Amino acid sequence: MSALDFEGKNILAALEEQFTPPVSLKNGKQLKIENALVCSFFTGDDYYRSHALRLQANLEELGIAYDLRQISKHQGEDWADICRKKVGFIAEVCEANPGKKVFWIDVDCEIFSIPDFILHSTADIIGFQRGFSTPAKIGYENRGRFWEPCFWGINTTAQARKMVRAAADFEAAATVRATDDFFFEEAWRAVSPNMTFQIIPSNCAVDKGAGTLESHEVFFRFGSSGQVENFKNKVEQHKGSKAKKKFNPKREVLQLAKLIEEKLPENLSTKLRLLVDASGITGFLTGKKHNNLSSEAVRELVFAAKAGDVDKYNENLTIFKRKVLPNRYESAAIRVASSFLAYSSKPARSKITLAWWENPYPGNFGDWLTPFIFNHYTENKIIFQGLTTRAPKKHLVSLGSVGRFIKSNSVVVGTGVSSFKHAINPKADFVSVRGPHTAELLIQSGGPKVETFGDPGVVLSRILPLTRGATNGRVALIRHHTHLQAPVKLPDNFDELSVQVSHPNDIVEFIEKLLQYDYVVTSAMHVLITCQSYGVPCALVVFKGFEEYVHGDGIKYIDYALGADVKVISPTPINPKINWSEIEPLIETIKISDLKISEVEMAIKEGLRRVAL
Repeated sequence: MSALDFEGKNILAALEEQFTPPVSLKNGKQLKIENALVCSFFTGDDYYRSHALRLQANLEELGIAYDLRQISKHQGEDWADICRKKVGFIAEVCEANPGKKVFWIDVDCEIFSIPDFILHSTADIIGFQRGFSTPAKIGYENRGRFWEPCFWGINTTAQARKMVRAAADFEAAATVRATDDFFFEEAWRAVSPNMTFQIIPSNCAVDKGAGTLESHEVFFRFGSSGQVENFKNKVEQHKGSKAKKKFNPKREVLQLAKLIEEKLPENLSTKLRLLVDASGITGFLTGKKHNNLSSEAVRELVFAAKAGDVDKYNENLTIFKRKVLPNRYESAAIRVASSFLAYSSKPARSKITLAWWENPYPGNFGDWLTPFIFNHYTENKIIFQGLTTRAPKKHLVSLGSVGRFIKSNSVVVGTGVSSFKHAINPKADFVSVRGPHTAELLIQSGGPKVETFGDPGVVLSRILPLTRGATNGRVALIRHHTHLQAPVKLPDNFDELSVQVSHPNDIVEFIEKLLQYDYVVTSAMHVLITCQSYGVPCALVVFKGFEEYVHGDGIKYIDYALGADVKVISPTPINPKINWSEIEPLIETIKISDLKISEVEMAIKEGLRRVAL
């Protein structure tokens, strides 16, 4: 490696003996991206070396040039010392590649693609806002630095290279103990008045935003060795304009509660969890976590819709529309409010209370099947009951793996569990459960023996008797809502349908669309159940790297199948870059029997009778 000379100083001379030669494309891989290069370095320990091999494979597959080097640690050096060397390393890569955009990526991160809006950006610097923030929080509020250092791009422009050189010069002369992002932040502050920059949306990073089918593609996954926490207050830090974060008592209490639960014996923690869930404390501590609403008018709109107050709903909607252009969260809340209203404002004197998951807004198909199905069997208004909030009235609990939220005054129809981790309240009125595994856990929890099984989702083909005619020759992909940030690539003959629906009209439209396809591929269990109700060929999958995103240990799939008297199918891990040859062997054509549908239908009607007593 040749040293670079900045202002007469050989700032990289000390690094030469520590780096291995650069690695370039191997195995005859074709260079597909010619205007850019990705660089990183790593130490020789197992953690970083294994991640370097994974990153190399990522980049080989993408066909982008790269410079990956192993660095050896000298005696006495620690993680902070190694990170600091990143400044000079990036400076050299930029100097050696004046005509290419240079992207740095931490070696333990993953890159699935580099979108065109990044590759062809004209900005001097492009990257994620610190903390993977949104544009509404751009800048230094509660943050000491502007950029997230794990992935960022440096253009070929004079201003971009000037910033990198400034950081390298400062790092060479500085005596402060600091990591790379301190020096790059100093250079950014010094040079940025003359620079252009572009923020990458946080939705492009796995787990850092809220995935939707309308957003830019997800291309990046953050990795963390945990070293950042270990070196807090040991290296130089910048201070944000608001150094103190707002105290969040709910967050603090929730963290303390989790810590206490981990320390308690299992039988005691189980009893405590049942008490906390039933009392509504869980709902209080976790409430409003998923809907991101700041508008009081929109919150009032949702409350009015839940109560069936049409006048109040219309009043708040009118006020809001006159004053505000809704953001994505507010738009989702307005959509979900209309869904609540469809059930709560029915022209009937009587009402029943029904519990289901309302989040994430604008709704999840499987959760919102609960009011959709029960609405078919009752003329009464349906009033929403939160699963995690206190329930003063008798209410129905039905679809989903929500067994832990059953309360003493619940009437249970077809409910299941996702694991045996949490006990079931044995004092509820049980009409049926999803399957024999839920029934077994109920007995272990001190409850009655239940022998009537079946997920209520199986009745869909009876309450919505659609005929499946000629299909469109294509395949539908429907992801579980927690998989929306998986970096999925679809073959040409695939279409993707969103599972985020809640209004009864949208649910009907969703099912009608399903029936138009030759095959369905899904990671959402209630999409599978819908297909099996109608006899649509379907494959149940999970995306590799996202196996843990759906709650539970997988028992719910077995429990459902045994309860519905069908073949047991568990999700098969597949590459997010979907290949039909991998999918075709997984397709199963299964039709729920009329006898089972009738059994489940009877349980639904019995549940409605009991909740009305």
